[in-house]
Amino acid sequence: MEIKNDLQIKSFAEYKKVYKQSTENPEEFWNQVAEKFTWKKRWDNTLAYDFNKPEVSWFSGGKLNITENCLDRHLKTQPNRNAIIWEPNNPNEESRHITYRQLYVKVCQFANVLKNNGIKKGDRVCLYMPMIPELVVAMLACARIGAIHSVVFAGFSSTALSSRINDSSSKLLITANEYYRGTKAIPLKEICDEALKNYNTIEKVIVYRRTINEVSMQKNRDVYWFDELQKVDLEAPAETMDAEDPLFILYTSGSTGKPKGMVHTTGGYMVGTTYSFQNVFQPEPEDRYWCTADIGWITGHSYIVYGPLLAGVTSVMFEGVPSYPDYGRFWEIIEKFKITHFYTAPTAIRSLAKQPLSHIEKHNLNSLKVLGSVGEPINEEAWHWFNDNIGKSHCPIVDTWWQTETGSIMISPLAGITSTRPCFASLPLPGVQPALLDENGKEIIFNGQKAEGSLAIKAPWPAMARTVWNDHQRYKDVYFSAYPGMYFTGDGAYRDATGNYRITGRVDDVVIVSGHNLGTAPIENAINEHEKVAESAIVGYPHEVKGNALYAYVILFNPDDASDELRQEIKQEITRTIGAIAKPDKIQFVKELPKTRSGKIMRRILRKIASKDVSNLGDTSTLLNGNIIDDIIQNTI
Repeated sequence: MEIKNDLQIKSFAEYKKVYKQSTENPEEFWNQVAEKFTWKKRWDNTLAYDFNKPEVSWFSGGKLNITENCLDRHLKTQPNRNAIIWEPNNPNEESRHITYRQLYVKVCQFANVLKNNGIKKGDRVCLYMPMIPELVVAMLACARIGAIHSVVFAGFSSTALSSRINDSSSKLLITANEYYRGTKAIPLKEICDEALKNYNTIEKVIVYRRTINEVSMQKNRDVYWFDELQKVDLEAPAETMDAEDPLFILYTSGSTGKPKGMVHTTGGYMVGTTYSFQNVFQPEPEDRYWCTADIGWITGHSYIVYGPLLAGVTSVMFEGVPSYPDYGRFWEIIEKFKITHFYTAPTAIRSLAKQPLSHIEKHNLNSLKVLGSVGEPINEEAWHWFNDNIGKSHCPIVDTWWQTETGSIMISPLAGITSTRPCFASLPLPGVQPALLDENGKEIIFNGQKAEGSLAIKAPWPAMARTVWNDHQRYKDVYFSAYPGMYFTGDGAYRDATGNYRITGRVDDVVIVSGHNLGTAPIENAINEHEKVAESAIVGYPHEVKGNALYAYVILFNPDDASDELRQEIKQEITRTIGAIAKPDKIQFVKELPKTRSGKIMRRILRKIASKDVSNLGDTSTLLNGNIIDDIIQNTI
């Protein structure tokens, strides 16, 4: 018996009808969606909220366990369907296929390991692991017994790991001895030992042996994953959870440098992620869906683990990088597993677009049906390259806008259902009520006119984060204070005459030059249109006449092309597409841009460098390529 896709919208007319229902009577709409899941007890109240406090609850009184919806219910209908297909970093190592029944057994077994090591409902468990199936097993095992998982990206430093462990008061740390990312060995256990040197709340460390290499183990604290499995049974009943019980904490970067632990709860997150996954990607039972994100980010939580498994779809995981052993690795995997849905980041697309097309041409990509983009607005050049060379112009591209804080996709095309347009996230999903706000904080009501402003959300949606761990005041200050009664996204947006949205970048990436508000994203898009430009970043810096001037950091496909003539060509392109007011005063050619490991440009650092204020750049330990900063500083104009 196949899974049912009865949550899916199947036409644009149906989308309009469903969206209207979801905004006019959201409680009835979300009741209908929530009833598709397995509940131990039905909820008493669908929605209660007060954005001024801010407090939100969905499906309160409802009892459930999310793993019964990810695993148990599929055992009756499709126990032998692959839940996870895992591809290792090294192409010569064997891939793994794990069915829903096999995953169920692994999760139950490891849930018992957690209990055997003193973990109970409500405890926090920190996961610092490579992209291996055991990370999914550990997450779901936590959820099975009601423990709150906190996944920390395995590329973070010991300092970043330590701060997240202590902020969440995690009792147990789960890691691996080491793993390989490309040719680079990552000594995870060593990093953990460094993180645990000073004060910490960890009582036990469970170590998965990803490689054969030995690591130091601290007596009475550290144990091996496989040793612990020998001590437990294969069955573990699912703990009864309230819909509003926390499911996980996920830390996101804060503008002040102190990470924010966003808290997502069980019932609403389950309903919201599944509904968005089913509708944005439109998967069918036999499809093979691959999201290239790391599970250390919200994209991995929602659209590698929970969304696909809740929908009963096969989710592909990849341990490695797109450049190893060569730049054809992604295309090789798509061909190998006959991937139907490919969801990746603009950063990866732009990086791959620099490479010879021969890497693509040697592989058969005909299995692809849907392409997706996530993490930042995709520029037009990258969109067309993705469409032409990977989708062969027959795969809709879902350019998804959402955030760690939103938990699920908010604005996006629905694959094959609603229209796609380069650089546009397009229309809000049912249940999502966006608002554009002018400089006075007043909503710009949609009347068929083009408009631009700050993007806020007027009403709650199920998957939204409920608070910042141990700091609700910060949650209120950051998200609900700028525009009282609304959730402020921090992003700016443009809405066209048909109601489609284009994200123009962070509001703090709007630079006021000579009294003009200039969004950085359109200027960067214009620069990137030049055939010699691979990527760019625009920031503002103080100017004694204009107040602020624009500073452009530009990466070229060929660094040898750098010249004053090229600077003039770039300025002319900006003048042509946007206007002379948007021309940067300075253009610096750089090898790389400082980025977080999720691929976002660290503009805060670039602004300081452009302003020649480099005395305190803040914490750069979590950058993917912090070594590039010195080079940028030395060549500042």
